[in-house]
Amino acid sequence: MQWRRRHCCPIKMTWTIKRSLFRTHVAGLFSLALLFTLCLFFSQQDWLPGRSGTRENPLAYTARGFRSAKGEANQSSSLRSLWRETGYVAPKPLLNLSSQQADGPAGETAGGGGGAAGARMGVMGLGDSMSTNNSLQKEMGVGGRLSAQPYRYILNEPSKCRESMPFLILLIAAEPGQAEARDAIRQTWGNESIAMGLGFVRLFLLGTGKSSDTYPQSSIEEESRVHHDIIQQDYQDTYYNLTIKTLMGLNWVATYCPRAAYVMKTDSDMFVNTEYLIQKLLKPELPHKQRYFTGYLMRGYAPNRNKDSKWYMAPELYPSERYPIFCSGTGYVFSGDMAELIYQASLSIRRLHLEDVYVGICLAKLRIDPTPPPNEFLFNHWRVSYSSCKYSHLITSHQFQPNELIKYWNHLQSNKHNACINGAKEKNGRYRHRKFHGERPP
Repeated sequence: MQWRRRHCCPIKMTWTIKRSLFRTHVAGLFSLALLFTLCLFFSQQDWLPGRSGTRENPLAYTARGFRSAKGEANQSSSLRSLWRETGYVAPKPLLNLSSQQADGPAGETAGGGGGAAGARMGVMGLGDSMSTNNSLQKEMGVGGRLSAQPYRYILNEPSKCRESMPFLILLIAAEPGQAEARDAIRQTWGNESIAMGLGFVRLFLLGTGKSSDTYPQSSIEEESRVHHDIIQQDYQDTYYNLTIKTLMGLNWVATYCPRAAYVMKTDSDMFVNTEYLIQKLLKPELPHKQRYFTGYLMRGYAPNRNKDSKWYMAPELYPSERYPIFCSGTGYVFSGDMAELIYQASLSIRRLHLEDVYVGICLAKLRIDPTPPPNEFLFNHWRVSYSSCKYSHLITSHQFQPNELIKYWNHLQSNKHNACINGAKEKNGRYRHRKFHGERPP
């Protein structure tokens, strides 16, 4: 009895401890599972406060999804699935579009290339991506191929480069009714005098407005007669057709100005320091670059799967977990040879409505990596608070009204030789994070 009393208690205590530890482990596993579920839920949400504001932190969040540290590691394997069903055909000479001026959209077919035709396209396993947009359906030709020239020109400027090949072409995406913005750009960063005799072409890229729009087509045509800087094709000018608009500009460069040194694609609400772009980034005194593409680099971003988001990307349209590296569509710069390369690559890639992502996919297809700019703060896809010091050392800033653009541009021009007072100097893009004492416009 004495032996039993001495030894039964330790045996009982050992079992109690084991049972307690088992319960603790189960509770811990349940908590981890709950935490994992919550992380998955929130990663699909457009929940960041102030997402639609002008000063959100783009380094922490992008409208197209959250950035993942392992995004770049997964990128290669994800991209391999994009074109495993079809090979890339080397670029061929583009069509002579001048012979198609009076023709309607080429190669239209009903259905937009779904089913077997869609399988022949093969890229990204996108399924019937054309069903998302009527204009995109017109891009499909016979046999499921993307038509090389699906839209007729309403307005064109085919003789812009006949006398000389420009150093820089500006392709500016604008809506038909944004006449005031176009005028502001002509007076400021899009003015030919900025190029200092190097050769300069400014083109506004337009589709057609809706029947309910108050700005008439006749006004656009009159504006074109005065300024000769508008190209317009017969597709509906909407956010979801920005890819079509950009490809229109690339095709124009490849067809009518193939020996241009450099091209910049940007938007009508941007501030562009054209002089800094030419003199400090492109450096006309040096040999022209080839296979060159740069801008604000977006690395390792995941598709936005929130159906309520403007930037929603359906898994059936883009099943990969990560986008390839791309440059923000607010402003990117590339060598003139890239226009034809990108456009020809696009003919084997079905259209996605996120224009900058789509161009990034074309670059991945070409195995061309965007080049990081020499200073990561040169290109900004958000609005940078103005001072003459900061703006004299950047290339792009976003979200400007026409009157603001004129005011800030004129102020910068009048102060550009003394933009940073009190000895302030450019250093590693730190202007954005430091207090400035430079002049501000009245």
